[in-house]
Amino acid sequence: MQTIIETVQPYVSTIVTAILGVLTALVIAGLNTIKVKANTWIDARTTESQRVLLHKLAEEGFSLAKTAYKEEDGPKKLQEALSYVTGQLEQKGINLTSVEVQAAIEKAYLDYKAKSKQKPISTEEATIADAAAKVSTEEAAQAAAKEAMAGLAARVNELLAQATAEVTPVALAQVQPAPEHILEPATSE
Repeated sequence: MQTIIETVQPYVSTIVTAILGVLTALVIAGLNTIKVKANTWIDARTTESQRVLLHKLAEEGFSLAKTAYKEEDGPKKLQEALSYVTGQLEQKGINLTSVEVQAAIEKAYLDYKAKSKQKPISTEEATIADAAAKVSTEEAAQAAAKEAMAGLAARVNELLAQATAEVTPVALAQVQPAPEHILEPATSE
């Protein structure tokens, strides 16, 4: 009976090790699937918050160019606004094309022109404008919260990447069978 147990022992060890390796691979695959879905969700939300930030920065860039460079001509003001907005975006790690940045600045300019041509507003319209400004502030707060969530999600992704990098070599080492034990039972007569 003892020799049967000793004979079967390597097979059982190999099977248990293989099962553990398969389970580890399934867990890693599940984590990677969750990571991909989380990245997709975060990318969709980050793009929205980046657009909100871009338009806020474009308004700032336009205001800066309009006040600080009032003696300059239009192309020089646009260049200064582009420089300001691009620098702010780079500090935040957001890379956009110069055409996208210029389009946002041009939109800020058109919004400014549209607002400056409006007639004086009544008290009721002022209340509505204040409410709209509050909504705009809330949108900025939401964008900041989304940005914070994106940072948190990036950190979680880093941790998942580290976890999968640490687990993978262990799983590969556990799956290797010991061939010398397999040959011993066949030679016993």
